Amino acid sequence: MSDQQVDQAKRTWLIASGCAGAVGGLATAVPFVSTFTPSERAKAAGASVEVDISALKPGEKLTVEWRGKPVWVVRRTPEQLEALKALSAEMADPDSVRTAYPTPEYARNTPRSIKPEYLVVIGICTHLGCSPSDKFQAGPQPSLPDDWKGGFLCPCHGSTFDLAGRVFKNKPAPDNLEVPPHMYLSDTSILIGEDKKA
Repeated sequence: MSDQQVDQAKRTWLIASGCAGAVGGLATAVPFVSTFTPSERAKAAGASVEVDISALKPGEKLTVEWRGKPVWVVRRTPEQLEALKALSAEMADPDSVRTAYPTPEYARNTPRSIKPEYLVVIGICTHLGCSPSDKFQAGPQPSLPDDWKGGFLCPCHGSTFDLAGRVFKNKPAPDNLEVPPHMYLSDTSILIGEDKKA
């Protein structure tokens, strides 16, 4: 052993100071680390959205927000569905095979939907992010061809989409409207943000 005397008061002071510093550091770190957890508002913005479609009549559109984006649920009429078949040759990507906005497997069909009667798409143009306008009425209209069958018109640069959200050829929009993951909880309820494989 050493000949030096151990100063017990100094040792106690050092231990107490070290413990107080550790407690103070922990008290400072907890609020700082808690800022990394998402707020309730952020959690809600990214959460799935349940949509009641029981009151949606044929030819009508319902808009809901999911992840800060407008999601359209359109209930198409039998005539609108029939018109989609005749338009495939005029579409830039009729089968939704492009990968810029990957289309879920269950929507890689002519109506781009699980149930042909209902279209579920994100209402943002794939060109520069404008929100296309509803142009469901068939026939000649301003900024649309005389043989218009119904769909959507982007007011920013004139991109046109059919009632399946498919973009017409030779338009500024590079891709079809995006189909979000979704599934039917019942005949009158859709869950947007999740699908069966999730």
